[in-house]
Amino acid sequence: MRIRIATPLLLATACSVAATAQAADWTMATPYGDASFHTQNTKQFAEDVAEATDGDLTINVQSGGALVSHGEIKPSVRRGTIAAGEIFLSVLSNENPIFEVDTLPGVAGGYEEAYALWEATKPIISDLFEEEGLIPLYAVPWPAQGIYTAEELTDPDQFDGLRVRAPNINTQRFIENLGGSPTETEESDIPTAFSTGRVDAMITSSSTGNSMAAWDYVSHYTDANLWLPKNIVFINQRSFDQLDDDTQDALMEAAEKAEERGWEMSREDNQESLAILKENGITVSEPNEDVGEALQQAGDELFADWESRADDQAKEALQSYRDQLED
Repeated sequence: MRIRIATPLLLATACSVAATAQAADWTMATPYGDASFHTQNTKQFAEDVAEATDGDLTINVQSGGALVSHGEIKPSVRRGTIAAGEIFLSVLSNENPIFEVDTLPGVAGGYEEAYALWEATKPIISDLFEEEGLIPLYAVPWPAQGIYTAEELTDPDQFDGLRVRAPNINTQRFIENLGGSPTETEESDIPTAFSTGRVDAMITSSSTGNSMAAWDYVSHYTDANLWLPKNIVFINQRSFDQLDDDTQDALMEAAEKAEERGWEMSREDNQESLAILKENGITVSEPNEDVGEALQQAGDELFADWESRADDQAKEALQSYRDQLED
């Protein structure tokens, strides 16, 4: 009987192979450019993961929709083509009304309310993602949405026929309720949409207006505080299951930090972006009474439509959120 004795070289080689097998190299896609605070937060998250795992898990962030288009990010993560992704949560409105609850005017008018809404709806959203083999990691809001126009908004009739950039279905419905003509345009395509005349105005945040140099196309920003929509970062369940326990824990801890950091970055970016808009000649103002009433009416119609489509679980989550605000 022959007994093979492992030499130190063979043992070292075996350990090296095992270490290599445990290491994971993930690709993550986001539709937002490097100038966006969301992308900056996501890249910091990736750095935190690499540091916490001593390089056992690296996440390569592909920004600006360069790798995968916005609409294909979730399907790509679900299939496992890429391990992680970031999307604008309300682009999933067609799948379930709960995904658009943070784009309902008047539901959450500030960061504290927006966070409470996220906490109330997170269990439902997480369950829906998990049904597709996905794990939500964290969500971060954009600053409150306002309206960019070439002229000051003083009369609701100005919305009639106005071609307005709308990044999701709920915003499209809102614009239609105002009498405008919604145009679906990705953030990266905003400059082209304005320069070619596909859009006359847009509903978005101070942050997007700043990163897209909105002053090149419009002169007024109506700070209407319509809603605070969120981005959500998520991963493939199978990819997660292949990690060891320590790496999984490190990943989730980094995600918690990214969420906390992201909310603070959003607050700071809003103030900085508003200042930059003004510095570049954009007039920032709040809606006058007539425009405010028109926005309110359009929002009420939007909410009534949402209630007609939402299931009992979604309605109960929203009611729980409202009850919490009253306590």
